[in-house]
Amino acid sequence: MSNYTFGTHLQGEFAEIVDRVTDALAAEGFGVLTTIDVQSTFRAKLGIERDPYVILGACNPPLAARAIEADARIGALLPCNVVVRETGEGVAVDVMDPNAVLELVDRPEVDELASEVRTRLVRAMTQLTG
Repeated sequence: MSNYTFGTHLQGEFAEIVDRVTDALAAEGFGVLTTIDVQSTFRAKLGIERDPYVILGACNPPLAARAIEADARIGALLPCNVVVRETGEGVAVDVMDPNAVLELVDRPEVDELASEVRTRLVRAMTQLTG
């Protein structure tokens, strides 16, 4: 995908895929704290029409608590963002790679935590395609 995301590409109805992504995240202990409908926001605020695009702010509270204990400023890098966006070839799901983002903190305990978060998010993406 990129050096700061990973994910998958799916076929199906956009809203149904958003629900599937939410369920896959929940199976790995992540709740969706925020849902940003970029398509609606751009339309309302900028008069721009675009394909469906949603940003889900996913959080696993026990893992977030460990991260904040390690470095209270880390909240600026939370939650984990998951983008669901319609493309000409289906629906892309892009997940923020916690290893890429949390390496900014440069603390061994946070590196270990980032790997655990990444493992759970990869499993969630695998669940969508499996």
